[in-house]
Amino acid sequence: MVSRGRSAPRGERVLFVWDDVLATYGFGNAHPLDPRRLELTLRLIRRLGLLEGDDVEVVAPRDATEAELALVHDADYIDAVRHASAQPDAAAAGRYGLGTEDVPVVAGMHEASRRIVGSTLTAAEAVMRGEAVRAFSMAGGLHHAHRAQASGFCVYNDLAVAIRWMRREHGVRVMYLDIDAHHGDGVQAIFYDDPGVLTVSYHESGTHLFPGTGFIDEVGDGEGYGYSVNVPLDAHTDDASFEAAFAALVPELTEVYSPDVIVMQCGCDAHVLDPLTHLRCTTGLYERLVARVVELADRHCHGRLIATGGGGYAIYSVVPRAWTLVWAALRGVDAPDPLPDDWCKAIRLETRMETPCLLRDPPDAFPETGRAEMVRQRNDRTVAAVRRRVMPLITGWGLAY
Repeated sequence: MVSRGRSAPRGERVLFVWDDVLATYGFGNAHPLDPRRLELTLRLIRRLGLLEGDDVEVVAPRDATEAELALVHDADYIDAVRHASAQPDAAAAGRYGLGTEDVPVVAGMHEASRRIVGSTLTAAEAVMRGEAVRAFSMAGGLHHAHRAQASGFCVYNDLAVAIRWMRREHGVRVMYLDIDAHHGDGVQAIFYDDPGVLTVSYHESGTHLFPGTGFIDEVGDGEGYGYSVNVPLDAHTDDASFEAAFAALVPELTEVYSPDVIVMQCGCDAHVLDPLTHLRCTTGLYERLVARVVELADRHCHGRLIATGGGGYAIYSVVPRAWTLVWAALRGVDAPDPLPDDWCKAIRLETRMETPCLLRDPPDAFPETGRAEMVRQRNDRTVAAVRRRVMPLITGWGLAY
């Protein structure tokens, strides 16, 4: 059962983009990016009744076309991915970032990747055409792919393709907001000189974590100077410090930039249990941040918000719970905290381990390490430095339009 909080206004729909074929994007059983996380999240969302209601529509994605991929990716790179996909043993792919530990060459990777792009395009099309006010492309969020380089588990950059499509077809200003623990380097690089896209990334500092970018002096280039904002957070950042850093910048940036649409990458690997990162956040963070962005979208861009998944590698204990809360926040409903007994039992049988049986981590779930105050002070200094660097630039934002 769902306890309704802020339900979507009459006449608005919230889209959930899904087809089981999206779970074919993966790189083998030993790879951290396990598509099982998508299947489990969908199962939990359905089990809680969160796909029911007049305000919800579940739609299947389409495949992205070659021309759509070419909106951001070089033709030679697309050809290399297609060739490697058809002949997985081909050695020539290496110079494009394919065949690495992060992005192994697997059969069908071109087709699987273009479906992910198509999923986020489907979400963008529905929002821009007024068919939905918000949309969730759960399988999307592959923010590390560059114009001609696979990277960080990402082959094609679905976010960048959807943003470029919206820019081309609708001439909109896009605010891209990334809360993944890893810097959204691919999206930033693709739009680094474009004042029509404001990229804002909150992530664990690149001094500690892949991809080693996202420092405060990365502010854009050329006409895009001032339109890239990076907030590198200290390792061990918790909910309170993350939210304080978010509140100190995002509402003001949104107000001044006045986007026509917001695109939000909701990677959940900032969670304390994630095996690849060093932050200390809880599942409740994702619910609260997304709810805040829904409010900002309602205030500044007629509610238009496209959200995606992203990172998240604690596939049983975190991802299903975090993205269920993301979806509930996009719908504007309060999801019940206790998880169904049959859900918890099924996860225990599959993993042979205990699993959290509440959507939201209790306040005392993870003992304090004694570093919280030091981390908070470091993050406060980072935010202050970002403000000093970025805020003088925003006075010229209106000159680009």
